[in-house]
Amino acid sequence: MEIFEVNILGCGSAKPTTRHQPTSQIVNIRGKYFLTDCGEAAQIQMQRMGLNMARIGHVLISHNHGDHVFGLPGLISTMALLGRTAELHIHGPQQLDRFLQAILDTYCEGITFKVLFHPIDTRGHYIIYEDRSVTIWSIPLQHRLPCSGFLFREKEGLPHIRREMIDAFNIPICQINNIKAGASWQTEDGTIIPHERLTYPAEKGRSYAYCSDTAYTPALADIVRGVDLLFHEATFPMAFEQRARQTFHSTSAQAATIARDANVGKLCIGHYSAMIDDETSLLEEARSIFPNTMAAKEGMCIKI
Repeated sequence: MEIFEVNILGCGSAKPTTRHQPTSQIVNIRGKYFLTDCGEAAQIQMQRMGLNMARIGHVLISHNHGDHVFGLPGLISTMALLGRTAELHIHGPQQLDRFLQAILDTYCEGITFKVLFHPIDTRGHYIIYEDRSVTIWSIPLQHRLPCSGFLFREKEGLPHIRREMIDAFNIPICQINNIKAGASWQTEDGTIIPHERLTYPAEKGRSYAYCSDTAYTPALADIVRGVDLLFHEATFPMAFEQRARQTFHSTSAQAATIARDANVGKLCIGHYSAMIDDETSLLEEARSIFPNTMAAKEGMCIKI
């Protein structure tokens, strides 16, 4: 099975601590790196985890708060120092454009690659990127600034041909791709062997939803329904529900409620408040509602 994994670079919130870095991830789909948010220390964590920043083609920024963007100036500068020539695509809310342009004007004059900005309408749920292997959708979130989550959906491959059928009907290798694409096979005596008999279905496409930062939004369940892995912020425990509501964040119980209502495969919580010294209570609270929950930690690689 092809690679589909989420690498946790940071899982803290606005105030960095000695325990956690600001939220940032690398989603690796079949060897393509998508950097999802870019908090401070993202570069350091990449080095610790053996992740080559040269493989990052797209940066997805959820919103224009510092803990999600302050790593961008250093990242772009380092890429230039390393002699990057490939284009770098950055996707984010329109408000990010001014910050990005200031970075380029102030620190990146004469860099050897193009930085292309793609604005996201954070109010909508639509495709923001697509290639042969994956489709990425925006997810409208509710935060103090325009904010978007991201839904990664792997495309299903072609059906697999049955090896015994190749031998039984003497099918030449040059016809295998045609059969995978839907063609039937005609034997020498004119018998038609249907495509469905010659093949078996490809594996179901996998999916990952990233939701940080957001107030508790029940409507999210419909958008992320059935995903294999959901990352949902859990900044506070339920005892601080009022604080979560005031700051447009979520509690661990609310994150678990979304996961349960959406019938996802697995939930990963993160974006912990600096006031939380031990995430065990957050994890237990979430598991009481949605048992298949894990707590994010720097250096973690989650395979989907």
